[in-house]
Amino acid sequence: MQFPYQLTAKGKYSLKNVRLETGFEYENEEVTGTKTDLFSIDIEDGKIKAVRINDPASNAIDAKGYLMLPAFGDMHIHLDKTLYGLPWQALSPKRRTVKDMIAYEQEIIPELLKTSVERAEQLISLQQHYGTHFARTHFNIDPTSGLQSLEHLEQALENKKDSFKAELVAFPQHGVYYTETLPLMKEAAQLKSVGFIGGLDPLSIDGNIEKVMDFTVQLALDHHKGIDIHLHEVGEAGMKTINYLIDKAIENPELQGKTFVSHAFALARLSPKETQQIAERLAEGKVGIASSVPFKGTVMPIPTLKKHGVNVLIGNDNVQDYWSTFGSGNMLQKANLIAELYGYVTELSLSRALQFATQGILPLDEKGNQQWPKTGDKAAVVFTGASCSAEAVSRMTTIEALMNDGNLFWRN
Repeated sequence: MQFPYQLTAKGKYSLKNVRLETGFEYENEEVTGTKTDLFSIDIEDGKIKAVRINDPASNAIDAKGYLMLPAFGDMHIHLDKTLYGLPWQALSPKRRTVKDMIAYEQEIIPELLKTSVERAEQLISLQQHYGTHFARTHFNIDPTSGLQSLEHLEQALENKKDSFKAELVAFPQHGVYYTETLPLMKEAAQLKSVGFIGGLDPLSIDGNIEKVMDFTVQLALDHHKGIDIHLHEVGEAGMKTINYLIDKAIENPELQGKTFVSHAFALARLSPKETQQIAERLAEGKVGIASSVPFKGTVMPIPTLKKHGVNVLIGNDNVQDYWSTFGSGNMLQKANLIAELYGYVTELSLSRALQFATQGILPLDEKGNQQWPKTGDKAAVVFTGASCSAEAVSRMTTIEALMNDGNLFWRN
């Protein structure tokens, strides 16, 4: 997909006829609808400078009554590994384990690197088509690709810098010790562009939880990075790794709030009591969970995690690549799936489900008080034809315009 929008405005400008949510409608104390009204919005220096009474006669850009919502963020994706833009390819039944996939990657990476810049840009355009302006993207660090996956990804992001931003996770997809990746991870950790140190199933891939996690934690501490590890392992191995990371975060306050376990499928196999206990521990250590929803029939305990104050981030993970063909790139679809999986069917609960696309930002609080947008907020928004957040989630409505850092792009 080519970039679906055309630059309409940047710098300092105003919008009129912007629809914003203003409160909930009630019947017998039950939320039955969402109130909206039209406003004028001033943009300056990449931020929302003012939210004013609508002035339809002004010489401002006409938002045509479209609903303005926070722009979407994809907090777990692999922009460097997509097959999007190449001919269709289903998954092979011969590759059943992560180690099978590592061997396969070692074969195909040299050829894929030849077009990885273009394909990463195409995948970013697909995400933007659905309203995403920001991503946390993992990139391969392995002996086959060296630092080339990072270099190519950075080129793609540079080409998209006006409309898209990302934070980068150095991901040892082929293990830290299973292949000779440790020196490369040390090299990547020194780079300013890298924000997080990644990891992968320390027991099943590298054979030692403590050795791998100690290396990961120390590398993050030495270079003042966050941590975001892939953990597919379940049972005792999975829970031991999660608890080990929580302990390290509690011991090292610098890691709190910027340490995450991606997938963490072990949490889906626990009893309700065990789930509550680990949720309390995750909250204590300020260790977040980055989840893809759903994943091969695995339903994560997201409501319990949220109830106990755990930071739960959502992402597309693999978008039409050789790990999964199902990723759409659409964060509204993820919010929609979560609503369906957990029974969020009312106006109130559907409106709350939008947070899984916007990564926590909601126009209205639980009581219907307007809390977004406000003066000083980042000018990162989307415009859609939905009447409210609940409808946007339920019907996955089309995104008509995307704003990143105050740069406004309207659909072609």
